[in-house]
Amino acid sequence: MNRYNPERIRKMRSTIRAQIVEAILDDFDEGLMELSTEARAAKYKKMAESAFRFFRGSAYLFYFDVAHVPFPYHTPTDKPTWIQGDLHFENFGAFRSGSGEIVYDINDFDEGYLGSYLYDLLRMSVSIKLVCETLQFDEEQTDEAIHTYLKSYNKQIRRFAARKDDMQSMQFTAEHTSGPIRKLLKKQESRSAGAFLEEVTERTSALRKFSRTAELVPAEAEERDELKTSWREYLMTLNESARVADEMFYAIKDVAVKHGSGTASIGLDRYYVLIEGHRDPEGTDDIVLEAKEVRAPVPAYFLPYSEPFWERYAHHGRRVAATQRAMQHAADPFLGWFTIADRHFYVRERSPFKKRLKLEKIRTHDDLLTTLKLMGRITAKIHSRADNELRDREGILDYHAEAEIAEAMGPDPDKFADTLSLWAMNYAAQVHEDYGIFRQLVQRRFEGRQLENSESV
Repeated sequence: MNRYNPERIRKMRSTIRAQIVEAILDDFDEGLMELSTEARAAKYKKMAESAFRFFRGSAYLFYFDVAHVPFPYHTPTDKPTWIQGDLHFENFGAFRSGSGEIVYDINDFDEGYLGSYLYDLLRMSVSIKLVCETLQFDEEQTDEAIHTYLKSYNKQIRRFAARKDDMQSMQFTAEHTSGPIRKLLKKQESRSAGAFLEEVTERTSALRKFSRTAELVPAEAEERDELKTSWREYLMTLNESARVADEMFYAIKDVAVKHGSGTASIGLDRYYVLIEGHRDPEGTDDIVLEAKEVRAPVPAYFLPYSEPFWERYAHHGRRVAATQRAMQHAADPFLGWFTIADRHFYVRERSPFKKRLKLEKIRTHDDLLTTLKLMGRITAKIHSRADNELRDREGILDYHAEAEIAEAMGPDPDKFADTLSLWAMNYAAQVHEDYGIFRQLVQRRFEGRQLENSESV
């Protein structure tokens, strides 16, 4: 028997990769996240729905693979960007900004950290490939889609670097958008601010409280007490210029545990908190806040360590709130953070206008390209804006990120897009291989649990 035949080589290669995938899942989900068997099963059931869902829930595997790959377009290690950290197609959405306008922007900041801008672009590009598969676009259309996103980013970064556009004031409302995103924003503009409140709450006599649903359940008395005890800390972290002087405005009326949101965040506590607002006796102006537990960002385990950054943002709730403030124009006035025992939380408004662009709303390839052009501009905006927070307020960065990025991308936008698109298309194939490994692993380790409504291995 030939011990070195191609089939044995292929099997050994697959075995080695399976061992890597399993070890990383165990190290992060069981070791670092300390997820119970039940929580892992719930997370993995979501991840098993599709290769894209698997990709969304396994950012640590992505960074393990790419953090030490020698790409030609990285910024210098000592010139990092404040990155979103988990950029993919579904981390963009509509919501109400702090200035009261309905905007389209990045809406998830849990993994915010310092690192090369390239990691956000690479992760987003892979997600575009996976989305194109879902939408049944061919390879040529997919390549064009990734190029459209990357070239839009490239062009906008250079406009910021040349001071032709102002990243501090740029925002995207229905007036400044087109295609599916404009339709989404116009629809949200017609939505009543009180509609969401009515969806998640009910009135009993004169008291408004959260309704009990499959996703919302009343908090236990101990949880309510812990949160109320920490609420004073939260109020002290609010932006002074946005804080309402009357503290009864922030009085807690009810607390519910929120289930069913996210994929990577399964196993972390998430609460809806109903506050008084302007104290209308009918409670029509009550406000729903979201308090979410957060831990160290995944990129931090793989990217260079920044002592000044951690000296300032050792509290992960503070880090997430600061990331959102840094990346958004007119950020949420309810952004803040608090601690319960040794667990870190951040708080933001659960915007009544929050809505993600559903893939079925992208009906044509032109719809997709229009959407990705805007996503590219938004990504350039968050990278260019964020360094102002660290430079002007914290003194951590002493340069303009957009200038460093523009130089790192080089003079040829087509070559830049070609290189990243080719890598993303190839890495998507690795995602599918890993997805097959993952499903087999879950079936083996979580015996008797059905993986329904998911792609076949």
